[in-house]
Amino acid sequence: MLERGEVANSWRRERWDSLRLLTPNWQSRLPGHRYEGPDPDGYMTMGEVTAFIERFATVARAPVRTGTNVTSVKPDGDGYLVTTSRGEIGCRAVVIASGACNRPSVPPLSEAVPASVVQLTPFDYRGPDRLPDGGVLVVGASATGVQLAAELRRSGRPVVLSVGEHVRLPRLYRGRDVLWWMDASGVWDERHDEVDDLTRARRLPSPQLVGTPERTTLDLNTLTAMGVELVGRWAAVRDGRALFSGGLRNVFSLADLKMQRLLETFDAWARAHGRDAEVGPPERFAPTHVPDKARWQLDLGSDEIRSIVWATGYRPDYAWLDVPVVDEKGRLRHDGGVVDGGLYALGLPVLRRRRSTFIHGIEDDAREVIDHLVQGLTVRR
Repeated sequence: MLERGEVANSWRRERWDSLRLLTPNWQSRLPGHRYEGPDPDGYMTMGEVTAFIERFATVARAPVRTGTNVTSVKPDGDGYLVTTSRGEIGCRAVVIASGACNRPSVPPLSEAVPASVVQLTPFDYRGPDRLPDGGVLVVGASATGVQLAAELRRSGRPVVLSVGEHVRLPRLYRGRDVLWWMDASGVWDERHDEVDDLTRARRLPSPQLVGTPERTTLDLNTLTAMGVELVGRWAAVRDGRALFSGGLRNVFSLADLKMQRLLETFDAWARAHGRDAEVGPPERFAPTHVPDKARWQLDLGSDEIRSIVWATGYRPDYAWLDVPVVDEKGRLRHDGGVVDGGLYALGLPVLRRRRSTFIHGIEDDAREVIDHLVQGLTVRR
């Protein structure tokens, strides 16, 4: 096992200071290792996540080579030649477990932003005190965007949030964590070959959730109540002005509708399985409030906005992969984690199930991918 930094490197180096897991502690489980602390319904801090993964590496006796950066993987006979910062390795099979969040995805229009405005991504952001004084424009309203907008607003800064497609969820539903419902009802067990539109499912934004000791909901209504200004999707920069699309009402209505349908799915599951008595009554939530007058443009040359945080998602980095298995958009072509003869992947969105990218979702995927790997090696022997 090759790791470019330390064990749990991305959790150590590429997260902001206040971040907590979105999944409750009881869902943090790996083969033979699970959370055993005093707060199963809480959410781990980044330090706790790092320690959790470190302990698993020790318990599993994982043969990790830290400080080993892979610079190239290329075909070599009936296997592969892996070039690293510490030499070359010949092997018959390679499992790519580098994840889907190696690099922040920043749109090209960022190049037209005036130099006077500081731009950063969630990889650069650590806390409000690291930003220049003044207003902040947060771009993107998925989990990262809403969390950073809330933190920045609580620090006393004016915050504008540019909102596009998003997934709205309550933190608690009928007295249980919404992710308990996803787990118990089997939503997360849906397999990749059962999903109607797999490409879209793999590109869905992360839901608007935050892990806090209070188990609070963080949606756009919460942000509006805090004083965060909502604008539409950032569409262009013209003459030093950020131009935002209209249609917030439609974007909000779609997110509200999808949430409502999911909650109705949970209700139907509870009725069908006799679980109504152990949870609270069905709940319905207020529609997302549409601003009376959402701005269509913002002068980036004024001093109103001093910083921009691009919470516009992430993308994988396969620059080191010298095998023709990446599409024109930089995504790995695979079928349930099987990439090519002897080449496999783990830890990607909906790899084999909807739970694939969560800590507790890797075990079943890994077992099936490894079974395929072993069978392939046996056939080629």
